[in-house]
Amino acid sequence: MKIPRDLSGADLVTLLPKNWDYQVVHQEGGHVVLETETPSHPRIAVPAHKTLRIGTLNAVLRSVARHKGVAEQDLLGES
Repeated sequence: MKIPRDLSGADLVTLLPKNWDYQVVHQEGGHVVLETETPSHPRIAVPAHKTLRIGTLNAVLRSVARHKGVAEQDLLGES
């Protein structure tokens, strides 16, 4: 599945808690920090930009996929 080109940071911050059990911990400047409790407690910083760059979005998705043990395509299919 192709990575969306028009996904904003706010959209990603909405989708990760809804579909992958992440919670918003706090916001530092232009970044929203998310954390999950399953299977461990890693934190992810998502830029609160109007449109995320492809490399940034890919890095966030890769990190979530590696932590949750799923393929990146599965993450996009859920959203």
